[in-house]
Amino acid sequence: MKTLITAASALALCALIPAAAQAQNAMASPSFYGTLGYADSSTDHLNLGTIQGRVGARFGQYLGVEGELGFGVTNDKTTVGGVDVKAKIQNQEAIYAVGFLPLNAQWDLLARIGYGDTRAKAKASAFGVADSANGNSWNYGVGAQYHFDDKNGVRADYTREEYTGSNSGTANVYAVSYVRKF
Repeated sequence: MKTLITAASALALCALIPAAAQAQNAMASPSFYGTLGYADSSTDHLNLGTIQGRVGARFGQYLGVEGELGFGVTNDKTTVGGVDVKAKIQNQEAIYAVGFLPLNAQWDLLARIGYGDTRAKAKASAFGVADSANGNSWNYGVGAQYHFDDKNGVRADYTREEYTGSNSGTANVYAVSYVRKF
């Protein structure tokens, strides 16, 4: 019985060696991509938009990392204590670990988790008062991307931002972007 278990273990190990070698080769030569698109960030009281860019590295079929940078392009108004306040995202940056699930040659599902920083500006015109706020957040989300060919595609994703510290709160971010593989 001991010989049978040892033989089965050796056979299983031999079967895993080619897969491990393939994974190591994939890790040695990552593929790179970038995205450019629009993101809508909504909280309980505001709906703000950013132009968003990402640069990422994909290690094999399933794992990757990406950095994200956004600049505010739309603002929104809310009322605080009876005073109208206009708000806008100044800039936003984050870094993510990304998991990919290839469905076929064109479609990928993705999930990501990361940490980000958002800077926003608010202005109460009635009083001529303006202030800036900075918030750090743990972010997580899901999405899908479709590739038209070997280099070009589109991506849609949802990210939840959970802010920490004194600026705690949440934001739901929906993004659509063009994807380019390098």
